[in-house]
Amino acid sequence: MSTGLNIRPQGALDFLSLGALVHRLDTGIVPFRKATGCQIHVSGGEFNCSANLANCFGMKTGVATAMVNYPIGEMIAERVRAMGVKPYYKHFKHNGVNGPNMATVYSDRGQGVRPPVVFYNRANEAGALLKPGDFDWKGIFAEGVRWFHSGGIYAALSETTAELIIEGMQAAKAAGAIVSFDLNYRAKLWNIVGGEERAVAVLDRILKNVDVLVGNEEDLQKGLGIPGPEVAAKSKLDPSAFFGMIDDVIQKHPQIKVVATTLREVHSTNRHSWSAVAWVNGKTYIAPTAELDVYDRVGGGDGFASGFFYGLLTGEAPEEALKLGWAHGALLTTFPGDTTMASLEEVRAFAQGGSARIQR
Repeated sequence: MSTGLNIRPQGALDFLSLGALVHRLDTGIVPFRKATGCQIHVSGGEFNCSANLANCFGMKTGVATAMVNYPIGEMIAERVRAMGVKPYYKHFKHNGVNGPNMATVYSDRGQGVRPPVVFYNRANEAGALLKPGDFDWKGIFAEGVRWFHSGGIYAALSETTAELIIEGMQAAKAAGAIVSFDLNYRAKLWNIVGGEERAVAVLDRILKNVDVLVGNEEDLQKGLGIPGPEVAAKSKLDPSAFFGMIDDVIQKHPQIKVVATTLREVHSTNRHSWSAVAWVNGKTYIAPTAELDVYDRVGGGDGFASGFFYGLLTGEAPEEALKLGWAHGALLTTFPGDTTMASLEEVRAFAQGGSARIQR
């Protein structure tokens, strides 16, 4: 295959992710300090990909994660079911006072010149308590899993989560599944567990098991300790800086066959120029550039990864897979919340150059 990936043709699950489920309290355009109400979105960088692939793309997906038996957990579990994702839960009992908890993310969307704000309460988070041995990987993968995915957000939560990712990836490889990882470097999370130095050490061990890597120039620099090119990119949409780092990535991890990321030039909170690029088995691909009117940018990167993975899983040519990811990520920024509300028809229409003219 042109991608260099040996994707098994079928399985009980097309896609399985490992990560923490969270609920995001979103006050819209009102800053949190002035808020009197909010929407609740169920999310998680790794779960979002499973949810998007099931709900928009019609794939059979699952998520391996922690679940706390209390009302917040029940609310989150209901949303997992609604998105069509099969759960593999390690259950925890809440003590009625301080946990274990399902993590909370707080956000406001910003507006115009005022940027979005995101902060966390991940105290005594159940997802961070997960450790090797908590999942029967052999039993899960015996059902047939085509693709296994995790990410840097989950790797940063605790010492045991990174070890659990490695355990899951090794089981996935042994079972013949493709393994992907989204670097998703979050300085706030890594800073409390050792900073960039620990991130580089941990992620280097994880990436030894990875076939498909998602991450932008900053992710590669801070997460992998790879220096950027001497000549800075002329703009955020210039792919030369990203492509200039690929040789270093592949030199460190020669088994990686695919590296991809979004490119985003932020003109204001609500106006972005949007593109995407991929390096696939030695060849480079660049998506078109779209001008986005952004409603809620959170989850756009996971939206891109989901569409891109779908293209690869269904045997699309690399350039078509890239456009599907680009189109789905763009559409996801037009919806509230972190997970998709798009249809596959809408994604394909946009990927092929569709417009926002009214459909009658």
